[in-house]
Formats: sequence, C-alpha cells, structure tokens
Amino acid sequence: MVVQNKLDTGDPRKAVLLEPFIHQVGGHMSVMKYDEHTVCKPLISQEQWFYESLPTAIKQFTPQYKGIISVCLRKDSLGNLGLIASPSLPTDNCSSLDKEHSVMLCQEIKRTSTTSSDLQPNLLLWCILSSCPGKALLRTELQYHTDVSSLMEDTNGNQPERKSYNPWGLHCHQLHLNRMSSKLDENKLHQFLLLENVVSKYQYPCILDLKMGTRQHGDDASEEKKARHIKKCEQSTSGSLGVRICGMQVYQADTGQFLCKDKYYGRKLLPNGFRQALYQFLHNGNCLRTDLLEPILLQLKALLSVIKTQSSYRFYSSSLLIIYDGQETKENKEILDNHPQGCFQNVNCAMPHGTGHPKVDIRMIDFAHTTYKGSKYNHTIYDGPDNGYIFGLENLVKILENTREGE
Repeated sequence: MVVQNKLDTGDPRKAVLLEPFIHQVGGHMSVMKYDEHTVCKPLISQEQWFYESLPTAIKQFTPQYKGIISVCLRKDSLGNLGLIASPSLPTDNCSSLDKEHSVMLCQEIKRTSTTSSDLQPNLLLWCILSSCPGKALLRTELQYHTDVSSLMEDTNGNQPERKSYNPWGLHCHQLHLNRMSSKLDENKLHQFLLLENVVSKYQYPCILDLKMGTRQHGDDASEEKKARHIKKCEQSTSGSLGVRICGMQVYQADTGQFLCKDKYYGRKLLPNGFRQALYQFLHNGNCLRTDLLEPILLQLKALLSVIKTQSSYRFYSSSLLIIYDGQETKENKEILDNHPQGCFQNVNCAMPHGTGHPKVDIRMIDFAHTTYKGSKYNHTIYDGPDNGYIFGLENLVKILENTREGE
C-alpha cells in the first residue's frame, strides 16, 4: 500500500525527503533521490576523496560530485522510520530539526503475525507521488505488496523478468533502513555524498550496470573477503572477460514494462550468455536498437583511451553504467507498423540518415575501493594503468562491434 502525504514540507532547505531511487539496478548500498537532478548515498571517505581529487580526463565519465549532506534517521509516534536530509543541520546533532516540517518518506515497520508463533516485520512504503512515469508505476505495484522481497522473486525462487519498475533499489533501501534502525539514535548525523542523477534526462531509462575488471576486492579486504571475491571472479565472466553484469533494466516498448535482471543473474552467465544479455539490453521488445551501437562504442573507446593514461589507478569493485532512453522514436514506430505482428525479433531499429545519434551516457560509479598514488587511503602503490579494467573494456568493445557487424 502506498499513500500520498499531503502535508507541507516547509522550507526545502530545512528538510528534504529522501526517497528510494527507483532506477538503481545494482550495488548493495542504498541510493536515495535528493531532488530531480541529484541522488545521495552513504559517505565512504575513500570514495569522497576520489571525487574531490578526480583527474580532469575522467570527469566526463563520472557523475558530477555535488558535495556532502547531513542525514538524520527519525522515528515518529506511529513507529515510522524516515531519512531526513538538510544542508542546514548543525554539525553535532539533528535535535533542532523542525518535526512539523520534517515530512518523511518512510517505512513503517509493523510486526504482524504470519502464524501464531512467528512474527515477521512487514515494510509499508510511503511515497511522495510525482508525475514521473516510473513513480506512478511504482505506486501501482506497491499497492499489492507489503514485503519488498516478494517483488524480487516468487515463492519458488524464480525472478519475474518484466516489471513496472526495478525493485532492486527498494531491496537495498529496505536492508539499509533495517541496519540503521537496529541502532536508532535520532541525534546522530549520517553523512551522505551528493551526486548527479545521471538518468534524470531520460523518460524511460535503460540502464546496464557492469562490474569492471578482473579483481573486485580492495587492498583493505580481509583474507576471508578476498578469497570470496576471487572465487566470484573465477566463476563468472569477471575472470574470462574482465566484466560481468551487476544489474540492468530495459524498457520494453511492446509491453510498457521494464525487463529487469540483478547481480545474481549476472554471476551465472558464461561468456556466450553475457553476449546474449548485451543483445537483450539493446532490444526493446520490438526490435534491436542498432542506432545505439555507434554512440556507445564511441564513448567506450574514448573511456578506454583515458583509462590507459591513468597510471597507478586501480578501480577495484567499481561499476560502469551504460544508459539510453527506451522511448520509441517516431521513425522506429513507422518501421514496426510495416511489419506483421509477431515478426519483430529480427527487426533492427535505426535512425534515419542525417538525424544524428541518440543520446547515450557512459558513467563510472562506485569508488569506495579505488586506489591511486596520492590517495590518503592507498595501501599499495601500483605502476601503470589498471589492466584488468582495460581488459574488460576491450572485450566489451569487441562484443558490441561484433553485434554491429551482425555476428
């Protein structure tokens, strides 16, 4: 169930409603929506330092860094938990926050009995509704679910492919709120990074989250964590290709829903399955978006040239986002109108000659384990560029070039 809170939020500089970012397709840390053009995530000092000392050449391939925000966890008289951000919060605590104007996007944690002896918490998401198409779809689907995990898979453990929105962000948000609520301290400030919302310009953002490189553990990883990550890489395309799928959503024009995949799907793929998944990412349910290949390849090759010049940098456990808009163009609709229904799978969608390339974004994200010479947090100084990352980019380019050539 989702309800609309009609209370006045007051001065936005006093209290900002942090909403789950519904277009988060990967990662384990919750990303929150701060405003239409900004997201925020829990601050990790190593990642903050990377953004604040970012090489100029890499800036075009990362979200714009917008600073730091203070966040309070609040619990009201009804037991609702909310994350409230304010640029004007005092540095020592958040006791001065105006509760009347701190209208929360919240999750009410109720304990309802599933059997006479077993009590389990159900999470009720309260949403501030907007005109965003994804938000309306989110509202519709959540009316029938009280447990976010039920949106991830069915009772048999199978993941439904097509959804009105990607549930991964809500999954991460639920886990994050549960962790924070276990040690609730309303006077404690939590620091969050403010970053550009790189999908805000897209009506139906299609997003591929790729974990890059042949190594995923940071220099500070424990032996147990190191061994676990090495095993994941060896058993996935991280080892064979230097890249694996961490999550994706693709808008399906034929159904009006998103086709969603998560990191567990990506870990199971062999190289051929990875190639098929890239094809699926470029297919909108009606046709293969061949018009996207050239702009994607141009940006990937530009990034590859930049990474090759970054001596000492190691982007361990970072991701690469590929983003485009799933909205059908007028030209593509006309192409499909000329094909019999059910004959779309082998149809290619392409922009008419002279119209230019569609908008595409390639962005590097998640730098909590990135290390480089001069970092305050580096444990080891490396020579030369990140060859594992380069290996992954080169394989990604080859696969997309083969797709472009029809192989």
